[in-house]
Amino acid sequence: MARAVPVSELPLKVYEAALNTGPDSSCGLATAGFRTAKYLTEEWHQHNYAQYHQAFADRDGSERCRHESQSLAAYAAALAQRTQEDSTAKLGQRLQDTHFWKAELQREIEDLTAETDLLAAQKVRLERALDATEVPYTIATDNLQCRERRQPADLVRDQVETELLKEVELIRNVQELLKRTLMQAVNQMQLNRDHKQICEMDWSDKVETYNIDDKCGRYNNQSTNIQFHPSSSKFEESASTPETWAKFSHDNIYRAERERLASINLRLLIDNILHDTAEDLRLQCAAVDEAFAKRCEEMEDAKHKLEHHLKKTLKEIGDQENNIAALKQAIKDKEAPLKVAQTRLYDRSFRPNVELCRDPAQFRLISEVEELTESIESLKQKLLEAEQSLRNLEDTRMSLEKEIAVKSNSIFIDRQKCMAHRTRYPVVLKLAGYQ
Repeated sequence: MARAVPVSELPLKVYEAALNTGPDSSCGLATAGFRTAKYLTEEWHQHNYAQYHQAFADRDGSERCRHESQSLAAYAAALAQRTQEDSTAKLGQRLQDTHFWKAELQREIEDLTAETDLLAAQKVRLERALDATEVPYTIATDNLQCRERRQPADLVRDQVETELLKEVELIRNVQELLKRTLMQAVNQMQLNRDHKQICEMDWSDKVETYNIDDKCGRYNNQSTNIQFHPSSSKFEESASTPETWAKFSHDNIYRAERERLASINLRLLIDNILHDTAEDLRLQCAAVDEAFAKRCEEMEDAKHKLEHHLKKTLKEIGDQENNIAALKQAIKDKEAPLKVAQTRLYDRSFRPNVELCRDPAQFRLISEVEELTESIESLKQKLLEAEQSLRNLEDTRMSLEKEIAVKSNSIFIDRQKCMAHRTRYPVVLKLAGYQ
């Protein structure tokens, strides 16, 4: 509400009369009863002309100012419209650029997510394959420990043991390779997630920027939510340039694609490793099984030959025992003829005088005694040899029986213990991590 001004008396205005000092001045003349300072006619006309000219000049200036103001207003309106349209177009172009990079980032994020899931599946295969190698390792070490219980005659470093040691070494190398590959997969998955997070942050910023620029592009002069922001028309010190802005997203996508390609290559490597290791383990398992089968055949053949020799040895022992009995009987049978011959010689030694003659009968009796004695000695010597041969045969029999027992034990260990245990060997699909 306007404030009231108090009423007061105004001071009197003092006028000073103009003095005419020109040649036609009335100064000094008698001017009683008239003003002493009057304008001349020319001055009056000059004054009027001056007023006319001033009014004309003021009107002309005002008209020129109006025309200039109208032109400036029209130009300013057109310029403001063109500038706003150009700004709107620039915002539209910026929206397209932002949408392009946003779409590229979103595509890369989706590709990285899918690739990380595929790599995670390969990581699960690696873990399964690594777990599956424990069974072959246990089987191989158990086979080696079981074969340590073979008897000394068969406790040899044969082809089976060589192949088993190769299998144990192969499984250890496979386990080390799978562990290293598993660590590479874990590290690569972490790198994939890190770059995916970087792209997601960039994508989130792009989405927010797109929404802001889209809202700004929809503003017009009739919008109700516009207002003055005098301090907004300055560049931020930390603001990026279009080149650095595009390079930032390009570098993020480039690094993400590089890690994605590395992840793809690692997946292919894992697939090849799992395939090769599974094939190597199965081939080595087949080699061990073949060595076991061949070794068992050799031991079966040796056992059969030993049994054949044992059978013949037992028969020979029986024959030799009969031979010894026959020799003993032959020696015993020579005792009576020897007694007869010796008795004859003894009795003939009592012939009197000249009758004690060395007649052919005497010579023949002496010869008979010598022949019988020599025969008995030969038979006794042969008996000793037969008894020694029998003892040798008995030793051979015991050795053969022991060797057959050793072979039976070895066959039992290899066939019933080792080969039966090896039937639990994992299949290729399990070794490759599919099960």
